[in-house]
Order: sequence, then structure tokens, then C-alpha cells
Amino acid sequence: MLPTGHVPQVDSGRRLGASVTVMIASSRDGHVVVIELQRDERRNALNLELCHAIRAAADEAVVGGARAVVVTGRGTSFCAGADLDGVYGPEFLDALYGMLHHLTTLPVPLIAAVNGPAIGGGTQLAMACDLRVADTSARFAVPVARNGLAVDAWTMRTLAQLAGTGAARRMMLAAETLDRDEALQRGLVDRAGSLDDAIAWAHEIAELAPLAIAHGKLVLNGVINDAEIEKGFAAVWASSDVEEAARARAERRVPVFEGR
Repeated sequence: MLPTGHVPQVDSGRRLGASVTVMIASSRDGHVVVIELQRDERRNALNLELCHAIRAAADEAVVGGARAVVVTGRGTSFCAGADLDGVYGPEFLDALYGMLHHLTTLPVPLIAAVNGPAIGGGTQLAMACDLRVADTSARFAVPVARNGLAVDAWTMRTLAQLAGTGAARRMMLAAETLDRDEALQRGLVDRAGSLDDAIAWAHEIAELAPLAIAHGKLVLNGVINDAEIEKGFAAVWASSDVEEAARARAERRVPVFEGR
């Protein structure tokens, strides 16, 4: 297991322009990939390049065979939201929402290891993940009422589904912040814990049946239509993993799923 708070650096930075370097790193341990945002000097605030880099890193993890992905931030913040020194406009919004919505369509579960404040786009990034593990310093806010901006309907509806309508209204209309304990109590956070705890949970999930998880995620996220749901349902039941589970039960052992 990786030491607490540390992710070995695979890609320390990508030169995306004459004066812009996006810091993001990915590491792999078996079927689990950890993606770490590394703009800690900006509290991991999202700009155009970082949005593209998160999406690319997640895609690379899936293509490389990851069965679970952990997303976290280096330093004392998970993600401070949109970079206030950046440029707001169609290109940034397309990159931000394209990245968020794309994460919900990936066929593997993503776990947000929220190691500090997740503000604005940080809360959105955590919600785009399927599960959230948060340490004591985590807090969540979508302060559009303070900065005069707006978020899309997906953000508001997902926030209401996870945290409850009352908490979502307080966050959206009164710019209130949820600390870790309230977020855990209301369901916005699934488990209290550190990055190590999130990685350990990811390893547990990675041992489960990949096809069943992918089907469940896509249905829960509402990103596939009825025909695709039926097709996915049938594919899971026809898979070799179903046969493996039956053999494992008969042999009184833990099944070894291959995702086919």
C-alpha cells in the first residue's frame, strides 16, 4: 500500500503551453490506479488544462485495465474549484462539464479521497466520482450565490440526491458549507477516512465482478438508455463471471473475476 498522502509520480507535469504546466500524476498498484491533482500551489484549482488532464488520466487508467480509480489532491486541499485567475468562457465550461460528465460514464468505479476542502468544482469533481472517502479536514461547498456564477442542472440534482434536498438548498441558495461530519451524516460522504483508506476500499472493490459493477454504475448514473440497460443486464448474466461465482460457491472459495 502507498504511504499516507503520497502518490509515486509517473507524470510530473505536461507542458501544455509556453507558460502553463499542468501537474497531475498517476500510479498503479494491481487493478487500482490513483490519480493525484498536483497544483497544490493553487490548492488544486481547476483550469482548462487540468480539466483535460483529469479526463485523460481517467481514460488512460481504464484503457490500462484498472478496475477502480482513486482521485485525490496533493497538499491540504482536494480541489478549491475553478481557478479564479483563469478565464471563464465556453472553452473552460466545455472542458469542466465534459470532464465531469465523462467520469460518470466510465465503466469502472471512481473513489474521491477528499483530503481537504472541496469547493465549487471540487465538490462537483467529488460528486462525479461514484464514492467519497473524506478525512477530518474535508468540507464541501458550491458557493455560486457568492461569486455570481451558475452550475448545471446535473450538479444541483446530484447534490440533492446525495446530500438531500434541504442540504442542497442550503448550499445552493444560502452558500452554506458542509463539514465532513455533516456530509457523512447526510450521505454526500460514504466513509470517513484517509487516502490509504480510500485505496484499501478500492482494492476491495477491484476484486468484485467488473461487469456487474459497470452495469450498476451506468444505470445508477442514468447515462444509458433502456435498450442499453437491457443489453448490459443480459451480458452480465451471460458472462463467465457468473459461472465463476457458482464454481466458487460450490468449492467454498473466493471467486476470481475476469470481467468477461
